[in-house]
Amino acid sequence: MTKKIQIEHVSKIFGPKPKSVIPMIKDGMSKAEILKKTNHTVGVYDASMEINEGEIFVIMGLSGSGKSTLIRCFNLLNKPTDGAIKVDGEDIVKYSGSELNHFRQNKIAMVFQHFGLFNHRTILGNVEYGLEIKDVPKEERQKIAQKNIDLVGLKGYGDKYPDELSGGMQQRVGLARALANDPDILLMDEPFSALDPLIRRDMQLELLDIQDRLKKTIIFITHDVNEAFKLGDRVAVMKDGKVEQVGTPEEIIEAPANDYISDFIRDIDRSKILQAEHVMTKPNALVSMKDGLNVAVKEMRENGISSVFVVDRGRHLKGIVTIDAAINGIKQKKTLADVLDTNITKASKDEYVSDIIPKALESKFPLAVVNEENKLEGLILRVHVLSGLVAEDIEESKEYHGYYQEKKTEE
Repeated sequence: MTKKIQIEHVSKIFGPKPKSVIPMIKDGMSKAEILKKTNHTVGVYDASMEINEGEIFVIMGLSGSGKSTLIRCFNLLNKPTDGAIKVDGEDIVKYSGSELNHFRQNKIAMVFQHFGLFNHRTILGNVEYGLEIKDVPKEERQKIAQKNIDLVGLKGYGDKYPDELSGGMQQRVGLARALANDPDILLMDEPFSALDPLIRRDMQLELLDIQDRLKKTIIFITHDVNEAFKLGDRVAVMKDGKVEQVGTPEEIIEAPANDYISDFIRDIDRSKILQAEHVMTKPNALVSMKDGLNVAVKEMRENGISSVFVVDRGRHLKGIVTIDAAINGIKQKKTLADVLDTNITKASKDEYVSDIIPKALESKFPLAVVNEENKLEGLILRVHVLSGLVAEDIEESKEYHGYYQEKKTEE
């Protein structure tokens, strides 16, 4: 993947002589000790990471971990004490004033936790503000602003004022304003933390939907591990100004770098992190529509299962047939199409386990994981969902796939 941003040994120390503190940190002095001895605050120390173009990169940590300090280094609201920040290969720390202004106006935008809207301007006026600063003609900027208002789900609210909107709607305005300049990079500093849980969940889904369409490079700050793992393609975990681990949510869950990371993720809701692709298995047997009922019975008997999915030549899902239906069909001289059951519960690979659980519990058949073209990609049994939630070895559940599928259909 293309590297969009490279953070190289970045430190940010607050105080009158920040560079004098760096040797103390190297000697092992703690953040608290440095504050007491020198009255300097260590915001970030020796942070290094690479962020890919088009990914959501989440920086996670508790209060005081340095995550908000670090994100403000990305647009030089906090100028690093030491280190380099390269965007598309250019070290922005070395930018002149005019180069920095151009960078902020055209390449990067920020969404704040507390919205930062102008109460005296309409929603349209708020969203077009950045374009107005850039002297974009009024008709053009209003057209762009309206497009982004629609994009975040606020069509029809352009003439309203911020105090007429809910918190979640105001945050959508902040997001639309940031997107209006069409930045390559979007910085989001705990943007949903002030929202009610249900609204927060809606905004998370909205962000994922927008990202799926726009493919921006997003750096997202949160203290919520569930939010971090739900949104992040990759996650950096910080503590006391230092980066403790960088990896995908799955990598961090499976191989925490140290005890701190283990403690941090201990109470994570795995059902909101794991997706269908993490718990599905490839079907041991399939039957084609061109096959007869005798072939279907043979496949089920050889694989020790009591039902089998039926697909066409392109592996598009057509239905499922049970052993009882197949045997009775043979006796009555029926075809495969005659006994095919099309009442199948489906899921997509990117659905979260939390959304799959009700489907798995209610369905009398395994869940079929299909793509947008209805092509069968895998199946999910109740045991796969439960094994994922309790962090059991998913491969073990797959090994006993035949046994469990037979037990499931017998129920």
